[in-house]
Amino acid sequence: MGFLSSWITTIGAILKTFQFSDAVDIILVAIIIFSLFKLLRQTRAAQLVKGLIVLVVAYAVSAIFDLTMVNVILTTLFEFAVIILVIVFQPELRRALEHLGRSNISNNSIFSAISNKSTDLVAVWSKAISDVVDAATVFSHSKTGALIVLERHTMLSEISASGTQLNSDTSVALLGNIFFNKAPLHDGACIIRDGKILSAGCILPLTDNTRLNSSLGTRHRAAIGMSEESDAVIVVVSEETGIVSIAVGGKLIRELDRKELYDKLTDLIIPTDNEKQDLFTVLFKNRKEKENEK
Repeated sequence: MGFLSSWITTIGAILKTFQFSDAVDIILVAIIIFSLFKLLRQTRAAQLVKGLIVLVVAYAVSAIFDLTMVNVILTTLFEFAVIILVIVFQPELRRALEHLGRSNISNNSIFSAISNKSTDLVAVWSKAISDVVDAATVFSHSKTGALIVLERHTMLSEISASGTQLNSDTSVALLGNIFFNKAPLHDGACIIRDGKILSAGCILPLTDNTRLNSSLGTRHRAAIGMSEESDAVIVVVSEETGIVSIAVGGKLIRELDRKELYDKLTDLIIPTDNEKQDLFTVLFKNRKEKENEK
């Protein structure tokens, strides 16, 4: 009873000094911790964190049992821990900062930060989406592999520089020529910015996700990798099966028919004023999807 009384007294003393700023502080710390766990979950960083925990345990054991050499080595290692962590977690940190920089509470459209939408830009994007959908439908029937990146907030200038600059209006014929299996640019990705073909034959980063379905080839892994490192929407057509998919937010939405592809691209790129949808809604509304992870 004495312990319980002491505990209640301590809690009461803390509550007396508790202020609104303390509550805000706790909530912010909780959000930061939750964001870190979300960042680390299902990435290579999760395994790296486990390795760090092993080192901390080893350091504690060396201190308890007076293992001088091990203790000195680990102490020296921990002195440079900040630099080591920045180097080891560089991809995850970069991804987190990019996500923070492009985050928008209102919606995830490329027009979310524009108060007065450009009618011309909407029209150009509408034509580009129609051309991409028509081309993807043709590619699906002919089993022509294709990788088309629709740029949104994250600028993909570095990726674009790895290919051939085109700066051309979209058309089904041009997309067909780019991805014709004997054409020099067909193995790379085509990048569309502001409704126009910026470049083709671009090299995309591959995903590091080891839990993907083994049936997914390099083209799909490149699409997922690009969607992990940016907010771009990537349309990918399988050369083996002709299946049309969309990669966005690190997820792969598969087996889309023409109408589903058109609706999803329209929702993700140019939602209407009366239909401001977040990414979660777009991904899961009336979707016909096969999970890319077992």
